Amino acid sequence: SLDLESKDLDQVSQRLHSPVPRVALGIALRGVATSALDISDGLLGDLRHILEASHVGAQINIDALPRSLVLRRQAQAIQYQCAASGGDDYELCFTTNPNQHDKITKLSAELGLPLTCIGQIIKSQDENSLILENSDGVPLSPEQTKELQRSFDHFRD
Repeated sequence: SLDLESKDLDQVSQRLHSPVPRVALGIALRGVATSALDISDGLLGDLRHILEASHVGAQINIDALPRSLVLRRQAQAIQYQCAASGGDDYELCFTTNPNQHDKITKLSAELGLPLTCIGQIIKSQDENSLILENSDGVPLSPEQTKELQRSFDHFRD
């Protein structure tokens, strides 16, 4: 379970109830991003939509996922679960060619918005292939990967 002090609860509640839409980022990514989507149902669940539509896989560094200071004070398993599968983020997940790195860095500075590379798109025999690794490049177990892919599904029975 989460261990939140009242000031932490206030901070995360504010973020949940008053998200800041990344409209300027979305507009600026036109012509730079090869795909993009709003994360509302959990990063990995929403990323799955890009992977399925594009018939590709992804290799994700789970430790690179941005986490608030509040979340960083929680147990690692909770950090992974919240960062990978938690919803209502309303951040943008986008893909771009590696040759766009300088443009993305400049865009980040212009908007005053940290943009984080969390992985790469890979060719895959299985169009829904998702490889989760820690910062040392060690893959998470299939069980951990499956659990972290569980995010909100509007159509689940």
